Amino acid sequence: MPKKILHGIVVSDKENKTIKVMIERKYQHPLFKKVVKSKKKYSAHDENNKFKVGDKVSIVECKPFSKSKKFQVLEDKR
Repeated sequence: MPKKILHGIVVSDKENKTIKVMIERKYQHPLFKKVVKSKKKYSAHDENNKFKVGDKVSIVECKPFSKSKKFQVLEDKR
């Protein structure tokens, strides 16, 4: 099964070797047929503390680094 790849913006880089990435997606509500935006924050592993708030990044699913970190930074999308 392929690994999930998500694209988003870094919203926090305060933790050591960890960034929080905001992923925004749009989908159509099943009953009301209105397009709805939803946002979710994911913790991702950033080995070299390279990324700062506001950077666009891609994250990829990986083995768990901790209880909440199940993604790793794939690349920077500048």
